Amino acid sequence: MIKAIKIANDLQNLFFPTTCLGCGKITVSNETILCVECRHQLPLTQFINENDNLTEKIFFGRIKIENAASFLHFHKKGVVQHLIHNLKYKGHEKIGAFFGTWMGSELSQSHRFNDIDMVIPVPLHKKRLRQRGYNQVSEFGKHLAKELQIPFHDDMLQRTRHTKSQAFKDSADRATITSGDFLVSKDELLVNKHILIVDDVVTTGTTLEACINAFPKDKNIKTSIVTIAITS
Repeated sequence: MIKAIKIANDLQNLFFPTTCLGCGKITVSNETILCVECRHQLPLTQFINENDNLTEKIFFGRIKIENAASFLHFHKKGVVQHLIHNLKYKGHEKIGAFFGTWMGSELSQSHRFNDIDMVIPVPLHKKRLRQRGYNQVSEFGKHLAKELQIPFHDDMLQRTRHTKSQAFKDSADRATITSGDFLVSKDELLVNKHILIVDDVVTTGTTLEACINAFPKDKNIKTSIVTIAITS
């Protein structure tokens, strides 16, 4: 039986080879998502246990957060850019799941993130969600929450205004995003909670800032931030 399964897998790889989502090269059977070379090239930030890291510094003087971390450095034309592009525009949600599991495992061992109560993703506007078919942050958030053994809620925060993509634009080119562009529901479930807001990439922090400012100020809500990557 095991031999038959191996033969079937070998035939599938022969006629429908899998490719690395970082560089596009054909992968071997024991490689998932990334080839060994791309995985070794991943620019890990090591922010999870670092206070006042670059992700946190984005929000200094703007909003109050407990902690923040990004998992990877984003460089143009690098492996992370290819991964984020495949995640956002090519339907490869397994990239989000991959990094959610990996980062979630490390967060679960960090004292800085040991009192999180729930994970909430930055939402897409319903029009963009229909166009894309999925929120690229959802699988990342779900698997991160699974590792932390806490609930994942994708219905707590809704986006009320449709804007053009803000991805990788600098602050001068970005559309104005305010807390009024987001609506919080079921806020009774948020009282005295520590919420982890998750997104794919943080650049200027405008969207994350607006999300956090949308939460009611009289519910004793604490917030932290995690992203897959941070632009450099």
